[in-house]
Amino acid sequence: MRSPDLGSSTVDSTGAGTDDARTEPIAVADSGRGPRTWGARQWVPVISFLIGTVTVTTLFTIGVWQRRWIADDGLIVLRTLRNLFAGNGPVFNAGERVEANTSTAWTYVLWFWAWVTDGQLEYVALWVALVLSVAAIPIAMYGTARLHRTRLGGLTGDGWTLLLPFGVIAYVALPPARDFATSGLENGLCIFWVAVLWCQLVAWSRRPAIDPSGWQRAATLTLAFTAGLAPLIRPELTILGALVLLLVILAPTSWPMRIGMILVAAVLPVGYQVFRMGYYALLVPNPAVAKDASGAKWHQGLLYLANLFGPYALLLPVILVIVTGIILVGGRRLAGEKGEPDPSEPERSEPVRLTCRQRVAGWSAALQSPTAVTVTVLLAGLIGGIYWIRQGGDFMHGRVLLVPLFTLLLPLMVVPVTIPAHLRAAFTSTADAAARRRTRVQLAGSVVMGAFWVTIVAWAAVCSHNVLPNAGTDIGRSGIVDERRFYVTNMGNENPVTAEDYLDYPRMGAMAEWIERYHDEGGVILPSFNYDEWYIAKLPGNIAPEDRKLTVYFLNLGMTSMNAPLDVRVIDQMGLAYPLAAHTERLEDGRIGHDKVLPSEWVVAEAGAYPRKPVLPGYLDEDVVAQAQVALKCPQTQDRFDSYEATWTFERFKRNLKESFEFTDYRIEREPEYEIQRCGLQMPPRIHPR
Repeated sequence: MRSPDLGSSTVDSTGAGTDDARTEPIAVADSGRGPRTWGARQWVPVISFLIGTVTVTTLFTIGVWQRRWIADDGLIVLRTLRNLFAGNGPVFNAGERVEANTSTAWTYVLWFWAWVTDGQLEYVALWVALVLSVAAIPIAMYGTARLHRTRLGGLTGDGWTLLLPFGVIAYVALPPARDFATSGLENGLCIFWVAVLWCQLVAWSRRPAIDPSGWQRAATLTLAFTAGLAPLIRPELTILGALVLLLVILAPTSWPMRIGMILVAAVLPVGYQVFRMGYYALLVPNPAVAKDASGAKWHQGLLYLANLFGPYALLLPVILVIVTGIILVGGRRLAGEKGEPDPSEPERSEPVRLTCRQRVAGWSAALQSPTAVTVTVLLAGLIGGIYWIRQGGDFMHGRVLLVPLFTLLLPLMVVPVTIPAHLRAAFTSTADAAARRRTRVQLAGSVVMGAFWVTIVAWAAVCSHNVLPNAGTDIGRSGIVDERRFYVTNMGNENPVTAEDYLDYPRMGAMAEWIERYHDEGGVILPSFNYDEWYIAKLPGNIAPEDRKLTVYFLNLGMTSMNAPLDVRVIDQMGLAYPLAAHTERLEDGRIGHDKVLPSEWVVAEAGAYPRKPVLPGYLDEDVVAQAQVALKCPQTQDRFDSYEATWTFERFKRNLKESFEFTDYRIEREPEYEIQRCGLQMPPRIHPR
């Protein structure tokens, strides 16, 4: 086995390796003498890697801390944590089994650290996100350094090799990457998981396929377990997890190992999926239903892509990364074509005809290789990016493309740049022709790679502080906004972190006052056109005091729910925490991420508020409220209410398991009049005939 140290193999800037035993540290590593016997050339890549990693990670940490914040959407998960600690279960509103968080793992990671530290939930989310985001950078860089050692043959050649940060610069320089490194959302967990999986995958590509040791088999099972976590990290990351599992299962191994990998990969996601179906009565998290994750909005997705690339001239570093990859791979192949035949291989006068079984075995063996690992990761990143473009992206600038971008950059997070040790050999006639040509190619590669590195560093310095033209002032026709700058501008707080900070956001202070005012009386609090006022749809006087529940109906679910007591029901028009809204049809011309808007009359009817004026707020339609009261009696809709509101028993669990398939695809008409027609119900007489 070769030593895993970075300085244990060599390659030049074109990817062409060398066979100079005097400078090949692999021989040193294999001899068991270790780093103590290394010379300066063996230490240069290690030291340059450490300097680059520490520098990039430090600068990224400083940038993340300067832009620290918790987004409104980042506060949503904290409401679930409050209910968990209160004994209400993993729910958003007590008594309603609704999974309002897309990332299951993020919910329970925060719950664990909040339980361990007993800290304020907002700061727990901030610090956990920050630590995971920052840790992902050196982990990813280390995995890439190991890849270059294996994938390209070595790192020092017959010269002095520097391992320089490259693709990682393109990621950390992006303002959205620093914004969502905290934010309370799961971006940090996602890139941390991707980085860890990347390191495990590269290490797996170096293991012997035949007769692995016990710890190597354990490491492979751990890799399978990590890959299996994908749907719990975020559902779309299943693409990467599934491709990795397919790769390691189809590679050469025993059938007991294959079965073991499938079992360890499936134990958590399958177990949780059964729980989700029986508890929430859905196949996916409720936000996936609310946002119709299977829908397609290609035009909006392309606008979202341009919204990320345009302000930062991101196309420049992307081109540099692509060309660098071509240079490295092309140089390696060129070296392979020029290489001498392996003396251990017998000479064959005619081609050998392989059987079908031998061909399959050869293909399987090729899967456990750095090439297959690289292709798998790039394919997963590309599919992930295309998925989000098809979906239409997001309303938050850059957020959902950060993980696919991070994944695509993995193979070139760091790059080797080799300075030839004997420059005179390139220009003297006394040198061997092959050596002269090799040195010239190596020198040219060093110059090109060095120029690329300087260019990407200069790009980062210029573009790292760019902002969107409409940042913080206007959402714009695309519906995309710089989320952090928007809230910073509207609240006058450079680093909003706590729910209390969001009381400075328009309407929030007034909402807190109205909650206190109507808490015991109950009703439905609805947003007004005046930022300092809310409407209240009051409950009838014949409702018992213990049944008087207060509901807040507002789009900004995070700041609202975290500034409301747990006995106050908080729901939204889009349906992230409100299944009735989630099951409406997606508006084709709606703002991305906000393209479901349930009319307020539904909530007034469902909450049992008084349906007539002057008690009913003036802007609501009495006829629509009456129609909503009838539409709510639709048998399928009633079954859906029962699935998450009825007492959770074993019988309910079994019924939810069966009905989860139907409820995931169930949709209602957003206009009560049309919903009555869909369900075949009797239209109520008009209160105000036209």
